[in-house]
Amino acid sequence: MKKLLLLMLGLSLACNSSQKTVSEAAKTMVDPMTYAETITEADLKEHLYTYASDEFEGRETGKPGQKKAVEYIRAHYESLGVPPAQSNGDYFQKVPLEVSKVPQGSLSFNGQNFELGKEVVTFTSAQGTYNEIVYAGYGIEDGDYSDYSGIDVSGKLVLMKAGEPVDSNGNYVLSGTSKKTEWSNLSESISKKASIANDKGAKGVLYLDVQNFPRFRGYFDFIGSNDSGRMQLAGDTDNPMLLILDTPAAQALKSDIEEDDVPKILQANINLNLTSGNDQVDSENVVAFIKGSEKPEEYVVISSHLDHIGVTADGQINNGADDDGSGTVAMLEIAQAFKKAADEGNGPKRSVVFLHVTGEEKGLLGSRYYTDVDPVFPLENTVVDLNIDMIGRIDPNYKGARNYLYLIGSDKLSTELHNLSEAVNKKYTNIEFDYTYNDENDPNRFYYRSDHYNFAKNNIPIIFYFNGTHADYHRPGDTPDKINYDLLENRARLIFYTAWEIANRPGRLVVDKAAD
Repeated sequence: MKKLLLLMLGLSLACNSSQKTVSEAAKTMVDPMTYAETITEADLKEHLYTYASDEFEGRETGKPGQKKAVEYIRAHYESLGVPPAQSNGDYFQKVPLEVSKVPQGSLSFNGQNFELGKEVVTFTSAQGTYNEIVYAGYGIEDGDYSDYSGIDVSGKLVLMKAGEPVDSNGNYVLSGTSKKTEWSNLSESISKKASIANDKGAKGVLYLDVQNFPRFRGYFDFIGSNDSGRMQLAGDTDNPMLLILDTPAAQALKSDIEEDDVPKILQANINLNLTSGNDQVDSENVVAFIKGSEKPEEYVVISSHLDHIGVTADGQINNGADDDGSGTVAMLEIAQAFKKAADEGNGPKRSVVFLHVTGEEKGLLGSRYYTDVDPVFPLENTVVDLNIDMIGRIDPNYKGARNYLYLIGSDKLSTELHNLSEAVNKKYTNIEFDYTYNDENDPNRFYYRSDHYNFAKNNIPIIFYFNGTHADYHRPGDTPDKINYDLLENRARLIFYTAWEIANRPGRLVVDKAAD
């Protein structure tokens, strides 16, 4: 009888052990397609026709329409039962912003008075009297090349010009070929050059840019006539004062500036008396998350920007259905899919963070606040950022072939992420991936122009999902009736599958490349 009892007990334990193994195996073998199918054209369309409606007034940062947008996002997470990420129980992460008003005052170079907004443009205060300046040529420091060799710029104004050096054969010195580098790109070169000067202790930068000066002057006139200004994080002092010069102003300081590239000290008589006040702006990121079941202190971030550019001077509303209403509603549906899985006991092993950022259109401000000032979760435990910015349209290059998506950055920091992304797509969605904009020499420089970059610069692997620009980009024509909802569905499902794989794989992604 005792032997019989032992035998029965053994069988019972074996049976329980077998059931447990099968149960665990079933959980690891969960088919995510069940949950991806909750991401539908109909739901995306319903969300977007509200989110990109006139009621939301173009969602400009800090304006009433943006407040309606964040309330809509919060209400969706509350309805799903997806909790806020912050420990204080608030979905809103306040992002302190301020707007620098158009400066006013006077300035003179070597006895010549110049009118602000005509020959000189700046968007910040500029004060002081200077008897010498440093001419730094192109103001570049890159590898073995430096325009600062042997020159101390601490506490001084630095004069420099746009572009990059060319050798006697007409080749660009930094590339060694006829191809320009990023130092000739307007969207990033001016800030990079100013940052180098700032890091070396410069008091400010005087920047000659003949080609683009009319654009700066146009923007100066626009914000002056619309009583607006340059938005930035409150108290941000990362950049030195920057004065952009037209040719007459630059030549008043150095008559041969366009011909001479050699850095040197210049005697000068500069008087700056430009003042500007700051207005505070109330804005916020929206952050929700689903806690991981096995590795809750590792985080998969999915991001998109919730803002757009608002209303034009003549009253037309920029609805921003594609930019970035498409990314926003995709995230809402992806969160729903993850929550359904969690409710059925198949929640992600790692925590998944849904980060809707403000101020992208003002300079990636919400994402920069999250990464540089107040990360809700530690960056060292952040595994990846999957950033979605415009995935609802077709750009002019794909009129015939619709099933495509531009991917940017997947291989910049992690070879493993790139390979995983390709494998997931091949298994589930079969979208044609186009890496045109991933080229380091692509003149658009999109890798640096959306919110993922604030994660990438911190050595966090990223993928930027993007459908390319189109005729309605940043125009009132970017409306929800022009969205391709079948493509939006498939692209959103791709991102869900990719996030699912990263969240549930045994090890975190390996970072085998370092950020610049």
